[in-house]
Amino acid sequence: MDEKCCQVFFALGDGNRTKILELLKNEELCVSDICKRFDITQPSISHHLDILKRSGLVTSEKRGREVYYRFNRDAIVECCGKQFKAFQLKIVKG
Repeated sequence: MDEKCCQVFFALGDGNRTKILELLKNEELCVSDICKRFDITQPSISHHLDILKRSGLVTSEKRGREVYYRFNRDAIVECCGKQFKAFQLKIVKG
């Protein structure tokens, strides 16, 4: 498994991060908007977003004083596709 896929699976292994991705799947949000939907601190949300960003699962864009995050579907599709191919059994005709 390549390093990028390892980062994706690590990022998906935390409940708060998967909840953040659920929020971002239909809209882009800034940290303060995400914080309103969680009972954890803003630094914790920022930490989770950093992990998601490093894994490639989210992208960000700075607008004024806020940074907006969006879900990057391509990263998960690519990683899952690689893993599916890696574990696929080949049928050998005999």
